[in-house]
Amino acid sequence: MDNEILRMEGISKAFPGVKALDEVNFNVLRGEVLALVGENGAGKSTLMKILSGIYQKDQGKIFFDGREAVINSPRDAQELGICIIHQELNLMENMDISENIFMGNERRKSKFFVDKNCQVEFSRKLLERVGLDVDPKTLVKSLSIAQRQMVEIARSLAFNAKMIIMDEPTSSLTDHEIERLKEIIAGVCAEGVSVVFISHRMDEVLGISQRITVLRDGCTIDTLNTAECERDQLIALMVGREISDIFPKFGHELKEEALRVESISTQDLLKDIAFSVRKGEILGFSGLVGSGRTELMNVIFGLDKATDGAIYIDGQKANIKSAQDAIKVGIGFVPEDRKKQGLILGMAVRENVSLPSLRRLVKGLFVHSKSERDLAWRFIKRLDIRTPSEEQSVRNLSGGNQQKIVLSKWLAIHPSILILDEPTRGVDVGAKKEIHSIINDLASSGMAVIMISSELPEILGMSDRIIVMHKGQVKGELSRAEATQESIMQLAVS
Repeated sequence: MDNEILRMEGISKAFPGVKALDEVNFNVLRGEVLALVGENGAGKSTLMKILSGIYQKDQGKIFFDGREAVINSPRDAQELGICIIHQELNLMENMDISENIFMGNERRKSKFFVDKNCQVEFSRKLLERVGLDVDPKTLVKSLSIAQRQMVEIARSLAFNAKMIIMDEPTSSLTDHEIERLKEIIAGVCAEGVSVVFISHRMDEVLGISQRITVLRDGCTIDTLNTAECERDQLIALMVGREISDIFPKFGHELKEEALRVESISTQDLLKDIAFSVRKGEILGFSGLVGSGRTELMNVIFGLDKATDGAIYIDGQKANIKSAQDAIKVGIGFVPEDRKKQGLILGMAVRENVSLPSLRRLVKGLFVHSKSERDLAWRFIKRLDIRTPSEEQSVRNLSGGNQQKIVLSKWLAIHPSILILDEPTRGVDVGAKKEIHSIINDLASSGMAVIMISSELPEILGMSDRIIVMHKGQVKGELSRAEATQESIMQLAVS
């Protein structure tokens, strides 16, 4: 095609024990938004890392801007005009915006001196292009996630990007910030820049792209015109089967109270929080970013300190001053960021699953290796974790399987109360349905489950009861029957 900026032909890539890509074909047109979708482990990130020079392909050809391209490093990709914005933003927090924008691409007065004033003025123009009204001399650490996304886009424009790859760019943004990002993407594309948009959120994919390429099991399944594509059709192509209902049908038998908190306050945010959860119940927590949901769970799990209030487990006052104290009274906690807080990526599946249970696995001075392997395999089977072996490095597994491992490590301690903070963030629709079923089964078995989610359909579909927070306070409580997206949002912004 004359208007084609990128063509990748027959791209294959293998890692030990896994063939990540199998003769993938992929193309992008000039000035379009091409959505790249697929389940976790489908090969999306691997394909983009090859395109951006982080990985090298085993076979295949890449053509960019009309010529065959050799991309052996990120520098090669940048020189071609290919920039990638990772899900975990790659900015230096203690440097200012202009320094981040021109990092590795400095404007110089001479061989030894950077032209700081030139960089600031050029940054100001780039920030105007992406609609960010902030002084370029502002430190990045003072910016919100959405503002940092804009800085990343401005940085790519400083490299004269012809193509920008965005990997899950909306995972930590509010609805308002997402709409602003869509406007900026549309403006960038109007200037002739192409955008590859990777997301698990089907509504966003259908609302922003012109075409959609579907990967499954490392293979290209299809490329569709978005205007002719329906959500259910897209999901079926991604997972290779129909998913009629992502939320399980349930009616939990609620039993006695498992946890009660009274008058919890902290120095900076939480104010007089009180609630309870019963055995067999899924209690959902909703609210906008910064509402205090995660901070509250950190207090309950002993990660943060309350200035006032009390916590009761099975009717008895609990003295929880650390995570170890919380574990002793039967609380498990699946954190929001699995890569930073939930897993040790360089360690094996076996080691990650057994971490909270090491005390009972130790024989003498050493961990009993057979018991540890048996524990890991029990949860590999129970949660259907797709891994070649228990010795596989967690880093090489898909996001959905990584999340199941985080679940496994806490289920292994046999908790009576399980806190789940954004349990399906960055997880594809197939793995999301599996995780929902696991959560439902845990509640049906009598476990008390507390679930934070920023996805309103998930909160509505999974919760027996919903508590809505705003600026560190509980603004309301809704039963499953009375909760709607509108009623939750009214409380969340009040």
